[in-house]
Amino acid sequence: MVKARPAVEREQWSGQLGFLLAAIGSAIGLGNIWRFPGVAYENGGGAFLIPYLVALLTAGIPILLLDYSLGHRYRGSAPAVFRRLGRRFEALGWFQVAIAFIIATYYAVVLVWALRYVGFSLTEAWGNDPGTFFTGDFLQYAGPTVTADVVGGIFWTLLGLWVVTLWVMARGVRRGIERVNKFMLPLLIVLFGILVVRALFLPGALDGLNAFFTPNWEALADPGVWIAAYSQIFFSLSIAFGIMLTYASYLRRRSNLVPVSYVAAFANSSFEILAGIGVFATLGFMAAQQGIGVGDIEGLTGVSLSFVTFPQIISMMPGGPIFGVLFFLSLTFAGFTSLVSILEVITAAFQEKFNLTRLQAVLSIGGLCALISLGLYSTTSSLAMLDTADNYANNVGIVASAITMCLVAAYGVRKLPLQAHLNAVSTARVGTWWRVLLGVIVPIALIVMLVTTLTDLVTNPYEDYPWAFVNAVGWGVIGGAVVAAFVFAAVRWRQPVDEFTPDRLVAGPAQPPTTGGTR
Repeated sequence: MVKARPAVEREQWSGQLGFLLAAIGSAIGLGNIWRFPGVAYENGGGAFLIPYLVALLTAGIPILLLDYSLGHRYRGSAPAVFRRLGRRFEALGWFQVAIAFIIATYYAVVLVWALRYVGFSLTEAWGNDPGTFFTGDFLQYAGPTVTADVVGGIFWTLLGLWVVTLWVMARGVRRGIERVNKFMLPLLIVLFGILVVRALFLPGALDGLNAFFTPNWEALADPGVWIAAYSQIFFSLSIAFGIMLTYASYLRRRSNLVPVSYVAAFANSSFEILAGIGVFATLGFMAAQQGIGVGDIEGLTGVSLSFVTFPQIISMMPGGPIFGVLFFLSLTFAGFTSLVSILEVITAAFQEKFNLTRLQAVLSIGGLCALISLGLYSTTSSLAMLDTADNYANNVGIVASAITMCLVAAYGVRKLPLQAHLNAVSTARVGTWWRVLLGVIVPIALIVMLVTTLTDLVTNPYEDYPWAFVNAVGWGVIGGAVVAAFVFAAVRWRQPVDEFTPDRLVAGPAQPPTTGGTR
């Protein structure tokens, strides 16, 4: 009889500083730069900051604390943690892994676009028509269909990006993920800070800021504005699909969870507001150059903002190529730290379930993710596929995951001591308000979001794409994630996952971190 290999020893961050930087690096991603400014502008301008702050305090931070407490107390990947809550809950962990897998496959190609545009900025290769250049010359976009026509300029860059990414993942939590975040996050802040300062001194910048911050108080009476605020907070914090849960599982037994969650949440929101200032100061310049109002500019969010609107601005402004290089490098750094956090959810789960070494998990599962990414998103149909998969994975998959996770924690497991655990290891304490938010307020808010989204998706084809395409890609993503969740939950564990007893921690101040932590 072949003797089973001993369980792989769990890795740890060097200290709380390494964890905090990784958590912030995961939260600050592409959506902070290209989504928040447009969402805020379209939902009341300065008035949007009120529902945004309410959503942060009543949903963002509570779910973040839930992720931290689950990962830190039960010390495992998402499937292991939910298995330890009860065998029937393991599928929820695998659903989060499946959603992370789907997101990783397309998230990487957006980084490739940003990398390529660093070079394009030097010569302003998009010419006089950035929109046609992006969809035609660069992506060779074939529309909402599925093709096997590979775009060489994207394929080879994407291959190189995956090689680098898997190398970082193979180096581990401390020598790979932590070091990347310690390098890229401060550099991102510096680069983006330079961009914002430059934008503030452009002609018309003040008009852009006025458009961004001028409050439309009537918007606060619109339920859609509040849904948009909860949606933005929810998607920008990297919560409810395994990332923060997995990251927290690598912390030492004594870790100051509650204050760290506050710092991570407010750091993420501060960067979003900084991004709004920089983006709208720049849009104000564009509007002034064209003799129009800021509200008349098209493409204020997402892919259009980054790869069509901003190239137009770069061509207009003095020193535009330098501004372009800094902007697209910022996108790349913000996206890369998020990408490695998404991949860690996947590799950690398979590493534990099948008792693999990190290298085995990275090469097998990470390699499979890379192959699917190359096969689907380096083709001429990548834009529509990415857009559809992203919409369904985020607006349906992650929201459904969050609702289920909150209900499991609040009602599915009797006497789950998460509040006591947080208070035992933290210098700041959480009260009954946290359990009320998780058990009542957050599920209600997310159910409203989900029902609103599903109603729209069922009655209208997303982005007017053909129903056959939307159903195959969009609902295919959700259906595939559900099937994968139950299949992997049914597979036997290769190590004794149930033989785990959480530490009995005594309430009191957290111990100071040792070498490598904060001082």
